[in-house]
Amino acid sequence: MASSSNSLAILTTSQLSTNYSSSSLVSKLHHSHYPLTNLNFPSKPTNQNSYSFKLPSTTSSVPHQKWRAKVSFFPAFLSKGKDAKVIKEELLQAIAPLDRGADATPEDQQRVDQIARKLEAVNPTKEPLKSDLLNGKWELIYTTSQSILQNQRPKFLRSSKNFQAINTDTLRAQNMESWPFFNQVTADLTPLNSNKVAVKFDYFKIAGLIPVKAPERARGELEITYLDEDLRISRGDKGNLFILKMVDPSFRVPG
Repeated sequence: MASSSNSLAILTTSQLSTNYSSSSLVSKLHHSHYPLTNLNFPSKPTNQNSYSFKLPSTTSSVPHQKWRAKVSFFPAFLSKGKDAKVIKEELLQAIAPLDRGADATPEDQQRVDQIARKLEAVNPTKEPLKSDLLNGKWELIYTTSQSILQNQRPKFLRSSKNFQAINTDTLRAQNMESWPFFNQVTADLTPLNSNKVAVKFDYFKIAGLIPVKAPERARGELEITYLDEDLRISRGDKGNLFILKMVDPSFRVPG
């Protein structure tokens, strides 16, 4: 990763790779009401004991309004859960052909972002940093971060998969790349609120073997905007979007 905290948001090693290795990828009751103009007050009495009243008409005077009562037979939380499931499927279908974002056009990115925001609006985990659902190893399945995607490189020189592990009990995180470079980086997390952390990287491992101390500038922020048992959405302090799926909830980040 470089000084940009776009990649810091995903805790990727990408941009700093150029400092240490030339080829590594180190970062949402309708009721009609009777209008006052539709009410007729008592007319002048025809005798001392009789008054005539006219009731408001519900048909001719208000032709386009009806009494409607919308009743849900399901608890609100069940409806919300169903909504999330449908939106999540829509999101996964949208990103499936985009090669983790590498093949996304600006129109694709806009559509994915819109769907992600709908899913974030029904987030079932309001305090993700206090949830065990955050713990474990996650695979990056979509991002807008060019420092991670590395589209300027030939495809065979890009990391085929990127992983991120988080442990909330130790406030540690680790990023891992797969073939062809296997670079890694570990970081300390400092909670800023119940869904956002400051990230400070400490050590990179070139090719997963050679430890290199991270520079002081290797830091950023990460906000977790959606979290359930198998999907996480995060946003970085530079506006990048990150979508990950759970692959190993038992994974532990090295101390």
